[in-house]
Amino acid sequence: MRKPHFPKATIGAYLIAIALAIALPILAFVALLLVQLEDNERDALKGDTVQAAQGLARVIDRQLQDMATTLRLLSSSPELEHNDIATFYARTETVLRTDSLFVLLMEKDGQIRLNTRWPFGKALGKTGNIAALQSALASGRIETSDVFMASTARRWVYNVTLPLEHSPAGAALAITQDANDLAKLVTTEALPPGWSAAVIDKSGHVVAAGGPTTHAPGDVFTKEILSKLIASSGVYQDEKILPRSLLGYAQISGWSWKAVVWGPVASAQSSLMSTWRFLIYGGVTLLLIALIAVYALARQVRITIQSIADMADRMGRGEIVAPIDTSVIEANQVAVALSNASFDRSVTEDRLHFVMHELVHRTKNLLALAQAMTRQLARQTDSVDTFQRAVADRLEGLARSIEVLTSEQWSGVSLRRVIDIHLATFLQAPQQLDVQGNDFLLKPEAVQNLGLVLHELATNSVKYGALSAPEGKIDIEWTNEIGDNGPMIRFIWSESGGPEVKPPTEAGFGTTVTKVHAAASFGGNVEVDFRATGLIWTLIAPRNMMERERS
Repeated sequence: MRKPHFPKATIGAYLIAIALAIALPILAFVALLLVQLEDNERDALKGDTVQAAQGLARVIDRQLQDMATTLRLLSSSPELEHNDIATFYARTETVLRTDSLFVLLMEKDGQIRLNTRWPFGKALGKTGNIAALQSALASGRIETSDVFMASTARRWVYNVTLPLEHSPAGAALAITQDANDLAKLVTTEALPPGWSAAVIDKSGHVVAAGGPTTHAPGDVFTKEILSKLIASSGVYQDEKILPRSLLGYAQISGWSWKAVVWGPVASAQSSLMSTWRFLIYGGVTLLLIALIAVYALARQVRITIQSIADMADRMGRGEIVAPIDTSVIEANQVAVALSNASFDRSVTEDRLHFVMHELVHRTKNLLALAQAMTRQLARQTDSVDTFQRAVADRLEGLARSIEVLTSEQWSGVSLRRVIDIHLATFLQAPQQLDVQGNDFLLKPEAVQNLGLVLHELATNSVKYGALSAPEGKIDIEWTNEIGDNGPMIRFIWSESGGPEVKPPTEAGFGTTVTKVHAAASFGGNVEVDFRATGLIWTLIAPRNMMERERS
């Protein structure tokens, strides 16, 4: 048996030894720190200043990266490939939904074809920063411009520009933002009092600033300082240019901008000496009090530890233990936790069996649904690629239902939320969908089945129906009825404003899902009316097949 490294002693002796072992070296070390205090704190302040500049750089980088990601997504829009600027304007304005960011579409000569800051069709001139556009086109990658005065808005702005390759719509896509809006991200809350922060563009102009600084967008930052900021990050100090002050800077990674923070050294070190004096006096006083109190507390702590150990031993033997009451609050919490654990153990085991049973049940249901869907598609597709696309499309709709059910822990989801989730990606504008009916919670099985039906109806509408036209509209309405076997739900999908509807010549997988599967899943009847003005799909089913019972 391995011998312990420390001698056997009472808990009181160990507590006194711990107090002395912690306090005495600290007090001795404080004396040494006081001698080197000013230099060490100055070095620490330099590090904090660099970190503050790097933190500001990361904040601005996230903003620019978000704008770049948005540009990449917009550049893949089919409207741009077909030079459908009006539809692209409507979709972009709907997706962006912000008063801060605006999308521009420009030609090689800087002529602006589209600007979501202004109504579509307004006559627009050329961009106010041709150099930034030409630089992005020459590099072939996303770039941010210097701050400049917008030719139409007459405000200080900046652009993030993405070149478009072989696009008939234009040469470049850009997102523009007012410099004053970017200034909201340049905060000085984490900096010492009297400190300022700013974002500087490649040419040395202030893009945005915060704090007590007098710099405004478009101002030239101090040239003598900018010429010295050559590293990726660091600090700058010069008593002639910045007397008794310190400046930290950081290059914004992947962009041409820099983040700078600066301010007086005195404000960052004002409380240093008083803090250390308080530490010395308080440390000595607390050490004396601790030595006096440790021995008195040792006995009580020892009794408490022994009691907790006895509870743990009995719990390990499988007993249900009751909590003990001591004078130590933390020990009482441990005792209550041990007692609760002994009661919860059996409950946890039962719950584990239940969860495993539910997991197996839901997995079987999902596999059965996927198996039936793939068999049906296999019979109705004539190539592997078509089969793969069809399966992927249906599984995507099923995945949305499973995702929202998982977020609600499979307890049910509201009917309106299911409709919004499955139709959001199909709508060109929010006004294309009108939903009427008193909302209620769907059963988990109903969420999956109705989601599959809605996804199929929306897919068909985009291909052949109302959603294939910008003026098309979908009306969804459900009402309560009284049937022979109790309360019923009449759920109606109605399309209008699309091309003339013609009945299909043959039944495909979509017909199977929207008619056969829907009727079987909800134990009801499905009626499909291929009216020339728009498809009308009606489901009449027992309410208890759809609504989740409230506990």
